[in-house]
Amino acid sequence: MELKAANLKLKESLLDKISKEQNQEQIKKLMWSGSFDNYLDIVKEDPAVVRSSFQRIYDMIISHGTTKNTEMKEKLTSYNFFKDPFGSGEDAIAGLDKPLMELVRVLKSAADCRGPERRMILLEGPVGSSKSTIVRLLKRGLEDYTKKDEGRLYTFSWDIDNEVHSCPMHEEPLLLLPKEIRPAALGAIFGKEVDKRNPSADLKHLLEGEVCPHCRYWYQHLETKYQGDLKKILDHIKVNRLVFSEANRVGIATMQPKSEKDQDATELTGDINYRKVAKYGSDSDPRAFSFDGELNVANRGVAEFIEILKLDVAFLYDLLGATQEHSIKPKKFAQTHIDEVIIGHTNEPEFERLQSNKFMEALRDRTIKVTIPYVTKLDDEVRIYEKSYGKGKVRGKHVAPHTLEVASLWAILTRLEDPDKFDMDLLQKVKLYNGKKMQGYSEENLKEIKEDAEREGKEGISPRCIQDKISNALAEEGKKCVNPFMVLKELEVGLKTHAGIGSKQLREKYIELFPLVKKEYENIVKNEVQKVISGDVEGIKKLCSNYIENLKAYTMGEKVKNPFTREDESPDERLMRSVEEKIDIDEGRKDDFRKELMNFIAKLSLEGRMFDYQSNERLQKALELKLFEDKKDTIKLANMVSSVVDDEAQKKIDILKTRLMGDYGYCDVCSTDVLNYVASIFARGDAKE
Repeated sequence: MELKAANLKLKESLLDKISKEQNQEQIKKLMWSGSFDNYLDIVKEDPAVVRSSFQRIYDMIISHGTTKNTEMKEKLTSYNFFKDPFGSGEDAIAGLDKPLMELVRVLKSAADCRGPERRMILLEGPVGSSKSTIVRLLKRGLEDYTKKDEGRLYTFSWDIDNEVHSCPMHEEPLLLLPKEIRPAALGAIFGKEVDKRNPSADLKHLLEGEVCPHCRYWYQHLETKYQGDLKKILDHIKVNRLVFSEANRVGIATMQPKSEKDQDATELTGDINYRKVAKYGSDSDPRAFSFDGELNVANRGVAEFIEILKLDVAFLYDLLGATQEHSIKPKKFAQTHIDEVIIGHTNEPEFERLQSNKFMEALRDRTIKVTIPYVTKLDDEVRIYEKSYGKGKVRGKHVAPHTLEVASLWAILTRLEDPDKFDMDLLQKVKLYNGKKMQGYSEENLKEIKEDAEREGKEGISPRCIQDKISNALAEEGKKCVNPFMVLKELEVGLKTHAGIGSKQLREKYIELFPLVKKEYENIVKNEVQKVISGDVEGIKKLCSNYIENLKAYTMGEKVKNPFTREDESPDERLMRSVEEKIDIDEGRKDDFRKELMNFIAKLSLEGRMFDYQSNERLQKALELKLFEDKKDTIKLANMVSSVVDDEAQKKIDILKTRLMGDYGYCDVCSTDVLNYVASIFARGDAKE
């Protein structure tokens, strides 16, 4: 008994702790209910509660703030909403600022009642280009927004003979006002004259709307009972706070295509509940109808249509009225008003089929297409994979530096078109797109390059495919660390069975990109190893001081004092050239480079700043490469490919590994791998940058 009592006490203690996690004040707000009069007071205080679906979804996006930036002299707006402020960033959209700007412009225009509010928004693009993610963010955003004070909205139920009958479509309570008096009533509520022929955008949906057949039934029932006394009718109304929830099928709906045999148009507009027909005596009694179709559920919120153009034609016809007329036709009932954002997504082949189908002209005319392409900027592609495989995301295994970068580079290369007009290769094009300044190419050139490549981002390998291959590499047993070569191998093997590659020629083109990617990786790791070998800061400072001393003497026509003999000597030309050659300064350009560097040092001095080896990027690179050449033989890196390494060499190699781990994020396994790899390059005599 004592043990049982102790367990019960422990259970109660845990429940107390769990319950304290709840925000009781917030729960009370979300559970608010009151009379129609109470609701009118709320509307007067905060007119935003009666916004249309488009107005609410636009305000929701803007409420998270924006960031302004400029690309190719074009001003871009980045919406913080699409960075996934609701989760841990797993749904953050990277690199699609322009398409998202276009989408938000459509929503803004619809919120202002300029036409798009009577259109279906269609996200079109290749597979895996974030179309579903964008819609998922909108749905999750609405769930979160309607819980906040600034996003609140309300609906109503009927309290009749001590029975509560909720509005099945969660409609706006002001739609209960008779249509003939609604302009005057809204004018009194909002304190302004309402022109019913040309209403303002914030009131237009209120003037057009009507309650659903279920609520119309109860309204007419009470109208007869009370001889049309509106006040007595509205006394039966109980207004309550409405929170959207996809799981609870409130304000958010999702429609997914099935086989033609299983598709039924009643999935959109609801169906007769035959168990209630016996109770109410007629299948045309609204109480015997379930208003639970996807378009009923999504009223006042958003309806997502997955692969919308694969739906049966009967569904698409229902969408014509839903978009243009803001109404649906449930079986056995009159046209029923809806207010919702209808957004679908599809791929390019399906959209082209719509374009070529002359029988679907009406649907095309009611569709606003927003193209969602693949990312073509390397840094943005890397961010996509960092969400799942970045630092701290993978348990039990280490992802070696540059693994995600190398996979991203190959993916981007498959999406780009060969630059015919300009003297550059695909790798240079990737770097230019990624923001690297390249001599001979201006922002105007970059804009022209992008405009000439109309198909870029619409074809190539999807991020989903890259993610699958990274996962395969991580799943390999016996490996504590996943490196770029493991992922590249998975990608190369996967090309043989990739269902999305339609031709042998295209497959061969993608395979030819692997050596290009491997060569770029080789350059990256050679540079890192060079930096850690030349990581002796004091050594670089000493070399820099020696170089600058000789440089000043050379440019000013002076002598240099030998520190050992104390005699004046000519500047050490051999030393200066050994540094300058590391960054390809030939004999004919050495004087220009030296004068340019002296002018740079003089400018820093005038500004009151000290010059050091990090002040000039080109000189820093040259000094690091020079020191690397001087020290690599003493460290005997090439000996790593041998099975015999003496204790002294091993100590120096361990120092390099420590620097790689500390400065670049390598682990013990991949630091050894990369040193062995670079060592094999030097063993081949291929040590040139």
